[in-house]
Amino acid sequence: MSKAKIATVWLDGCSGCHMSFLDIDERLLTVAELADLVYSPLVDAKEFPEMVDVTLIEGAVSNKEDYEKIKKVRAHTKILVSLGDCAVTANVPGMRNLFGPKPVLERAYLENAQHNQHIPVQVIPPLLDKSVPVHNVVDVDVFVPGCPPSADTIFYVLTELLNGRIPDVSGKTYFGV
Repeated sequence: MSKAKIATVWLDGCSGCHMSFLDIDERLLTVAELADLVYSPLVDAKEFPEMVDVTLIEGAVSNKEDYEKIKKVRAHTKILVSLGDCAVTANVPGMRNLFGPKPVLERAYLENAQHNQHIPVQVIPPLLDKSVPVHNVVDVDVFVPGCPPSADTIFYVLTELLNGRIPDVSGKTYFGV
């Protein structure tokens, strides 16, 4: 019997959820016994695989690249997990929604820059009008709040899913912690 395939994806967020994933420490060996990590910022794979059993999504959907990526990931994932407050609510990336993309880009690249003041058009993907949680774009199967969720919570969620159970995260994590 082949092992399950898991992936992690980083959209618009701080990578804190990936740091918590790494904080599983030696329990990563337990996860590795149950599944292969086939796509992640932590591995060398450049293309999302044809089909993944469980994908953990960190971050909000904030630009055209995020939007296209999450659509592809959802189409090729059996169980999609919104991991962390940014994926679940848009959290910090959503703070820009009060202003819109143009004033945010002007503030970052014109007003706050001392050298080479211009808004890049080739380096960064175009921003969406609003930064939104993952479930505003695709169906999500499991929501894991926290900023970031603890390593214990992530380990629990992964092992439950890899053992064929939907995790109950109530009492294990909540927004902001």
